Amino acid sequence: MLKRNASQLVSEANNAVETIPVEKGIALVGDDGVVIVDVRETVERQQGGAIKGSVHAARGFLEFQADPDHPKYNPAIRQDKRLVLYCATGGRSALAAKTLVDMGYPNVCHIAGGFGAWTTAGGPTE
Repeated sequence: MLKRNASQLVSEANNAVETIPVEKGIALVGDDGVVIVDVRETVERQQGGAIKGSVHAARGFLEFQADPDHPKYNPAIRQDKRLVLYCATGGRSALAAKTLVDMGYPNVCHIAGGFGAWTTAGGPTE
């Protein structure tokens, strides 16, 4: 038997990080102090589009792309910016946001409902 299942891990992550409503996320598009990070898989981004101006860092590689000392570091993922994460529905982005907080990123949140909620709300995509 598992000590904690996936749902419990997502719930714990949601309790540990800020979750913002999609409307607040839409208002942050284009803000110079914000980096919107798409943690979905590449194929999801290719098939369904992405939030306008977002940076892609698939969940499976996030820790490497967020580590300034790692060869795979993505300089767009910066500690001096507010990082707003999203996935398809909000589960992976909650886990990813908690990971970044655990790594020492000071200003991280994720979008409730993910890209599905974003498109339903009419948020800008590309």
